[in-house]
Amino acid sequence: DQARAASLGLRARGGGNGRAMLLTLDGLKSRQALGIASATAGQPAQRSRSADPVKQLKLDTLQAIKALRKRDDVLYAEPNYIRHATRVPTDRYYDLQWHYPLINLPAAWDISTGDANVIVAVIDTGVLLRHPDLAGQFSADGGYDFISDDLNANDGQPGIDDDPNDPGDKDYGGSSFHGTHVAGTVAAATRFSGTGTGVAGVAPGVKIMPLRVLGTRGGSDYDIIQAVRYAAGLSNDSGGVPARKADVINLSLGGAGYSQAAQNAYTAARNAGVVIVAAAGNESTSNPSYPAAYEGVISVSAVDIGKQLAPYSNYGTSIDVAAPGGSLNLDTNGDGYLDGVLSAVGDDSGGGGIDFVYKFYQGTSMAAPHMAGVVALMKSVHGDLTPDDVDNLLSSGRIVEDLGPDGRDNQFGHGLIDALKAVEEARRLATGGAIPDNPQLSVTPASLNFGGSLTRLPLSVTNGGTGTLEIDTVSDDADWLTVSADSVNAAGLGGYQVVVDRSGLSAGTYTATITVTPTDPALPAVTVPVIQQVGAPAIASNAGFHYVLLVDVKTGRASRSQWAGAPRNGEYRFRLDNVPIAEGQRYILLAGTDQNNDGIICDAGEACGVYLSRSQPKTIGTGDSHRGLDFVSGFSIGLQNQSASLIPTRGIAIPRPLAKQAP
Repeated sequence: DQARAASLGLRARGGGNGRAMLLTLDGLKSRQALGIASATAGQPAQRSRSADPVKQLKLDTLQAIKALRKRDDVLYAEPNYIRHATRVPTDRYYDLQWHYPLINLPAAWDISTGDANVIVAVIDTGVLLRHPDLAGQFSADGGYDFISDDLNANDGQPGIDDDPNDPGDKDYGGSSFHGTHVAGTVAAATRFSGTGTGVAGVAPGVKIMPLRVLGTRGGSDYDIIQAVRYAAGLSNDSGGVPARKADVINLSLGGAGYSQAAQNAYTAARNAGVVIVAAAGNESTSNPSYPAAYEGVISVSAVDIGKQLAPYSNYGTSIDVAAPGGSLNLDTNGDGYLDGVLSAVGDDSGGGGIDFVYKFYQGTSMAAPHMAGVVALMKSVHGDLTPDDVDNLLSSGRIVEDLGPDGRDNQFGHGLIDALKAVEEARRLATGGAIPDNPQLSVTPASLNFGGSLTRLPLSVTNGGTGTLEIDTVSDDADWLTVSADSVNAAGLGGYQVVVDRSGLSAGTYTATITVTPTDPALPAVTVPVIQQVGAPAIASNAGFHYVLLVDVKTGRASRSQWAGAPRNGEYRFRLDNVPIAEGQRYILLAGTDQNNDGIICDAGEACGVYLSRSQPKTIGTGDSHRGLDFVSGFSIGLQNQSASLIPTRGIAIPRPLAKQAP
């Protein structure tokens, strides 16, 4: 073995006799013996050698391995990789924080644990400033309390003040200390040697700007807006701004109801260079939750320990990314504790003050600070990182683990955040790298259900990623199905019309598939299942007593409604008057039955219809009279419409007075 190695210009350093051998190069002698030092194309081989001797040695090694692999007398050849110990915190309860390895965080800590010049604003219930895992982790300005309602503040101080300490959000103990839990996830003090205490944080080297907006009665949009503006270094009711603005804002709070003033505040903060992260909400619905659903805000859904969407997590078109939120239903990893997210909190249930403790919580409130902390790590290695950079990296798929269907989906957004990928990509951008193209073919809706009456439905083909995407073919596999371009560009992206022809078909259910194939063979084709029903007209003419609801897109609640009763010749008549008019107001029009009298239409097993169609709901603006808004209501025939995210999966509540009118 050693003789053979020597004949190839290699030195044997160990192994052999049936074991793997450790070989090293012997300079030019090795290159000549392996045939990698000869000139090519009439040019000297030395011309392309690196001026950096370390880089050149690595290149020589890789070239030698490549040459050895081509030889019949070599079973395999590979580098003798250099490994490093992954940084693992020594904090007492770190072993219970399963949620950090889930996002590849320990490997990211080998690159950065955070820079003290990076600041994350935690807009929440305030924090316990003296908690041992947070003391010393705060920004120089010390934070602020923006709760303007004295009764809500529960701190004994009139109006807003410069003390963000959390006195508790319950009058008689049992407070959540929610902001402390969130802040601990972002940047709890963490030790990587010696004996640590408590828990670890995602970015322990950065600083926290605690901003209090939630009290015993929650928090108002106005107070939250003031905190957002303060964090971004913009004018606010405190009369001042921090010496250094926040780089990241975390908002583990939310609720229904759109506010233009709030949207303006988030836009202003983003324009100031602040990355804004918010919890998607815990109602297990696709209804928009704000601030997560505002433009320019990164909306974070929650996954459990098995990387499945947590049962409480919201979903829908506004979701950008997923992160660990935990689930307090199971102990999947057998560590003796339910699989929540562990962080620092307080305990005021004893009546003798506040004890500093650690608890497991669950929620998208716990998922958001994981994402905020990772962004802080990215900012630590690339100080010029912008909100647009983060958005582009997310949409490119380069800083996430793709879960669910390929590309973006309504459960996980672009995927589960991967801390190592995120920090590596940020570091690459910092050294002059660019965000590489990553086109993603997106076809919506994910399926088409024509039922027994519809004959035409739209199909949208777009590039959900970055870079260039061209469509080669859009084909189908059924004689009764036709797909034609409606409004597409030269690349084949845009709108298509899908038409079914029932003439000559016997009664029954028919299925087919539409296939959209990109020009680039490296990109996967997308298939869209299609289903239709052919039956007796008399069956389709009466789907039962119907309610018609005009649902506010922003709130998910019915703004106007009518009981349409029974059909006449297969048609339901309705008229909705005095619709509230506001700038930007949008509605969706639904109709359906309430077979089980639970006050909810469009439940499973009930007839349901949406304008323009269930698979492609179309919003309606205000200010004009709308006539002829015809659409089909009927029963599903077994194909889930995944793209109709404007429609809650459990249906829409009927206003109580209207529900009582039905027989």
